[in-house]
Amino acid sequence: MRVLVAGGAGYIGSVVTAALLEGGHEVTVLDDLSTGHADAVPSGARFVQASLHDSAPVLADVRPEAVLHFAAKSLVGESQVKPEIYWDTNVSGTLALLEAMRAADCRRIVFSSTAATYGEPEQVPIREDAPTRPTNTYGATKLAVDAMLTSYAAAYDFAAVSLRYFNVAGAAYGLGERHTTETHLIPIALQVVAGRREHLTIYGEDYPTEDGTCIRDYIHVEDLSDAHLLALTAPSPGEHRIYNLGNGTGFSVQQVIDAVREVTGHPVPVEVGQRRAGDPAQLVASSDRIRADLGWTPKHTDLAGIVRDAWETAQK
Repeated sequence: MRVLVAGGAGYIGSVVTAALLEGGHEVTVLDDLSTGHADAVPSGARFVQASLHDSAPVLADVRPEAVLHFAAKSLVGESQVKPEIYWDTNVSGTLALLEAMRAADCRRIVFSSTAATYGEPEQVPIREDAPTRPTNTYGATKLAVDAMLTSYAAAYDFAAVSLRYFNVAGAAYGLGERHTTETHLIPIALQVVAGRREHLTIYGEDYPTEDGTCIRDYIHVEDLSDAHLLALTAPSPGEHRIYNLGNGTGFSVQQVIDAVREVTGHPVPVEVGQRRAGDPAQLVASSDRIRADLGWTPKHTDLAGIVRDAWETAQK
């Protein structure tokens, strides 16, 4: 299958591109390199540096049979102080991509959505029918695209899937997290181990959890990649499916720090800060729907194993 990967020079996009190539697909990566890295694009994929807004000539040339869409701005804090960037890239950019797909007669898309569409959960684990009340601009823009895909499926027979991720971690195909502005717990802890940070800050230790720190659901990037390949051919024209992707088991911030210490054999100095506004005590996914529909189950459920993959790749 000819596949275009928008945002394929980023962390998740590059891993999924490698999996597509391994599966025998013909892959073109479109990325503006605003946050991605050209050297992360796997060998064997064609690379075109362009933004979502300028995707029409690329799709006209490639004529893909499907699009995997990872390209987005994704820093929650930044989205609150610079919302115009997020609405322009995540929403207007996606609209331009969908119109380019229509013009190229490509109607199949898998979209990288987020658990941030739910906001503060009423129940845990979180199911796909939970209320969507994002608490930040980033989540709001992703929810807007989900609604856009529903409209395009109904009006133009798009076959669409939105995958709502929780916390993605680990490494695959020698590709790991590499963000200019790092906000994820595991790579930040590994930066402390590597001497690039003096300490790690825990934001609140008085939550109603066993050790007082927040609980989050960590999914290995390889499991995430498997879900994308399954979703690629799942929906019928006119259908938009939404799936949550998570491990189904939550790990606390303290458990993650303990795992990093165990795997690396290094201390991780910690400072305790105040709670961050809008941080729920617990976010864990229910992935029952994608398990029932597509047979997807995570293979990497051991926290130490996820940390080990990330650490080994970071050392390289």
